[in-house]
Amino acid sequence: MIGRFLAVALALVLAACASTATVKTDFDPNARFGNDRTYSWISGDDGGALLPQVIVSGIDSRLSARGWKRVPENGEIRVSAHVTRVKGQTFNNFYSGIGHDLNWLGIGSNWPGYVTMSTDDYEKGTLLVDMFDAGTRRAIWRGSASGVLPDDPSRVNASVQAALDKLFAGFPPGGASARSK
Repeated sequence: MIGRFLAVALALVLAACASTATVKTDFDPNARFGNDRTYSWISGDDGGALLPQVIVSGIDSRLSARGWKRVPENGEIRVSAHVTRVKGQTFNNFYSGIGHDLNWLGIGSNWPGYVTMSTDDYEKGTLLVDMFDAGTRRAIWRGSASGVLPDDPSRVNASVQAALDKLFAGFPPGGASARSK
């Protein structure tokens, strides 16, 4: 009896370790993340033909639970998601201040502005979700969850749902102060 219990406990621990996604999020601290936002998918109404529907509907349900409303087009926020097929690296720039907006006039370097850059390494099967402000066309939020698509097709749905739960656990960022901006 104890042997069976230990075998089941070991199997559960191994299953949890195998399906645990590594999640990272980053956001623009000046962006407004209220619970009255509208959003649209960038690559079409279905989130893109190559993106599994389980990911699109999972993101939609989590944003809806936070008071966001999906509109067919012209939402305040544009959402994009994709799953990587190869290993790689991405560079993220977040701008604050005014200097970066006036560079095209030739006076940007005279105004205070700050750029924060971060680098993210990602592996095969990583889900990347990006959100952009439609008015400024600037990135306001990025989330990545590695190990989302397991080799076993029967575990894809459970793996995606668990990764999305972790990815959107702290969304919207900043708590009450971000929602009231």
